[in-house]
Amino acid sequence: MRSTQSRPARFLASVSLVAVIAAATTGCQTTQTATSTETTGSLPLTSPVDRSDAAWRSDAETYGAQYHADPTRVDVALHYAQALRATGQRAQAVAVLERLSMEHPNDRTVLGEYGRALADAGSYDQALDVLGRAHSPDQPDWRVLSAQGAVLDQMGRHQEAQRYYLTALKIVPDESAVLSNLGLSYALSKDLPNAEATLRRAAAHRPIDSRVRQNLALVVGLQGRFAEAEQIASADLPPDQASANVAYLRQMLARRDDVAKPKTSARAANGST
Repeated sequence: MRSTQSRPARFLASVSLVAVIAAATTGCQTTQTATSTETTGSLPLTSPVDRSDAAWRSDAETYGAQYHADPTRVDVALHYAQALRATGQRAQAVAVLERLSMEHPNDRTVLGEYGRALADAGSYDQALDVLGRAHSPDQPDWRVLSAQGAVLDQMGRHQEAQRYYLTALKIVPDESAVLSNLGLSYALSKDLPNAEATLRRAAAHRPIDSRVRQNLALVVGLQGRFAEAEQIASADLPPDQASANVAYLRQMLARRDDVAKPKTSARAANGST
């Protein structure tokens, strides 16, 4: 049996949560991580977290064979690149989509996927440039707006990111993916009350994405309401795992508080002058 202590926090399963913990406990301004910049999924095709690793590996093999037989097929190339991203082969996904974008420079779906792949690979400035060409002011795409916001959050530009999310919400006011991204952006900028309120809005929609609920649990826990956080987390996790998550969060916050405490010098502690 796998011990919960070996992996103490399912809270840490998503890029957004790692970033929120880092910002809230250490004040770190960077949010770059090894996983997708897209916190809850946007743009066409299936989000990489919606399927098992085995299913994505199978897709990579199937679409890879079709792609190598005929790399000009847009649908095949898009699905192949997505499977590559989902299995951690980010550089290869970028290469596939770069070639496809050169052959289809005005295809907005291609540009959107290429921008996301660039962001996954850490090429944030280039990703913003490509995503900016994936839609236009007169025909805005809320999915692209949300992806742009996610990239800006990765760059630590949270206020700019929030403007993109809010613009997307003018198009789709109740879209839980955008609300979740906005809530996490608030958390990254240490506005935990707004983060909680926004994530509760996202969690009110059905069917609920379990990641949204776990994000909410984390933000509640970051405000010191550990029992409530554990209760929220328990909706998706076994009780022992939810308890382990909260215990881990308590430890992180305690370490933050220890670091923040002023250090008393040995001279002062000994009553010396």
